[in-house]
This record gives sequence, C-alpha cells and structure tokens, in this order.
Amino acid sequence: MMSYITGFFKNVLGYLGLYNKKANLMFLGLDNAGKSTLLHMIKTGKYTQTLPTGQPNSEELKMGNLRLNTYDLGGHATARKIWKDYFPAVDGIIFLIDSTDVARFDEVRQELENVMTSPELANIPIAILGNKIDKPGAASEEEMKKAIDYYGLTAKDNRPIELYMCSIAKRTGYSKAFEWISGFLKDE
Repeated sequence: MMSYITGFFKNVLGYLGLYNKKANLMFLGLDNAGKSTLLHMIKTGKYTQTLPTGQPNSEELKMGNLRLNTYDLGGHATARKIWKDYFPAVDGIIFLIDSTDVARFDEVRQELENVMTSPELANIPIAILGNKIDKPGAASEEEMKKAIDYYGLTAKDNRPIELYMCSIAKRTGYSKAFEWISGFLKDE
C-alpha cells in the first residue's frame, strides 16, 4: 500500500515537472540497426535516416520525467571495441537489432552475449529493440528470441532484460521499452 502511495505521488510530481529520474543510457547494436535514427526521433520528433555513426556521440534528452544522457557509440566492428570503455558509467542499455538482417543474427547474439557477460554491467537493465518490423522479411518476436538465444541469456542471468519489437519509422513499440527501463533507474 505504501509503495502505491509513493508511486502515485512520484507520478504526480513528475507530471508537474517537480520530480525526475536521471540516467546514462547506452544505445548499442550492430551498424544499421537504427540507434542514431532512434536518438534523432526522440530528440526532434522527426524520422530521418541518418548516416552511419563514425564517431561516438552523446545527447542529453528529456522524455517525460526522464532526463537522459545518451551515448551512441556506433555499431561497426571498430566501434564495438570501445563499448566497454563506457560501461562503468551506464545505468541502462538500449540494444537495437535490425529484424530484417537475419544473416547477422549470430553476430548480434555474440555481441549481446559479450555485453551481458561484462562484469561492469552485472545489474544493468537491458531493453532489446527488434527494429524495422514494418519491413518485408522482418523476423517475428519468437524468431528473434530463438536467433539471439533470448531464453538462454535470461536463464544465465537474473538481470532485468526485455525484448520489444518496434518500428522507429512508424513510431511504434520503442516507447514501451523506455517506460520499462525507467522503472529500474534511480530517482534524482
């Protein structure tokens, strides 16, 4: 009962702009998964296909009562080598997967496993976004779970992890991931 009352007042204060959560989020995933596109969509409200990320970049974003410092580090092979350098300061991870790039699902599974076995991220929530579900040939949620060994990954670890199917282009599915991950973030 007490947590319900506390939650109610936090929601009211958040709505009034008097209560916030602040977090450092990393946007990870292979190249062409939609990381920069999602950041641009959240920042501007406009869908724009962006060029591949050449340099790590950071943005400060506000979503409801969330103030986010976001890091888009790129997803090409060279960029993935520096991901671990940012792990100590992260509060949550948004891991994007191109659901139409079935040929790279094994590579995605390996990178996701590398992230999940990193000791610095032992208790960090991970929201996986299966992006581009609006395109022909997109994997279903169950196909993606099998391809990335979702059930095996979650059985090994008791960290919060959840998969959301989405389409950044159609503005659907990703907001639920941010709502979910915000439940694990510290109050300001």
